[in-house]
Amino acid sequence: MRVSCIAVDDEPLAIEKLKSFIGKLPQLQLVATFGRASEAIEFLRNNPVQLIFLDIQMGGMSGIDMVEGMIDKPQVIFTTAYNEYALKAFELSVTDYLLKPYTFERFKQAVNKAIDYIYFQQAAVVAAPNAIDYIFVKSGYKLVKVFLNEILYIEGMRDYQCIVTPAAKILASHSFQELELTLPKNFVRCQKSYIVSLSKIESIENDRIKIGSKFIPIGDTYKEAFYKLI
Repeated sequence: MRVSCIAVDDEPLAIEKLKSFIGKLPQLQLVATFGRASEAIEFLRNNPVQLIFLDIQMGGMSGIDMVEGMIDKPQVIFTTAYNEYALKAFELSVTDYLLKPYTFERFKQAVNKAIDYIYFQQAAVVAAPNAIDYIFVKSGYKLVKVFLNEILYIEGMRDYQCIVTPAAKILASHSFQELELTLPKNFVRCQKSYIVSLSKIESIENDRIKIGSKFIPIGDTYKEAFYKLI
């Protein structure tokens, strides 16, 4: 699988470095490069890609402004000389944050993460184009098939998400955001570190959800939306 990508940076040397690094990875196909975010946006209207390498501070529109304005957002890897935007990048759910000057190994690590996410999204769609009843998740060096009706809840654990079923606990190397976008609407985030299956809830008392022997708190941020759903 070749992943289509563009590079956006107002520094010619930075673009040349990206072109060189992308050229070393046969799984990437560089479609175009741009010196301004506005030019990239115009191109993407008729030429969607799967991955964007994007600088943050540029003349005119910033990389953050560009991502915030996108509706159908591909995978985005920020490439910047400034570390103060890392928190904002996390809030925007970008794939990775490369701090200049980055090495080829660090670049390749970010690309592999993006490709994993793209493969994960495609596998979920192929698995059930009409009515999703299972997904594939990346766990270690393999893809594991998980039936949705078996999932009790999902717990965040640092760099992994623990998918809990009656028979197993599967450590998936995907972000909460990736899982939320893939799961159907009966899976709801009730707290910063938990997604629950509404069909598996046995009772709710004192803002705590009981699923089997597990008690899961309902966070203040998610409380209003959660109770509206049920």
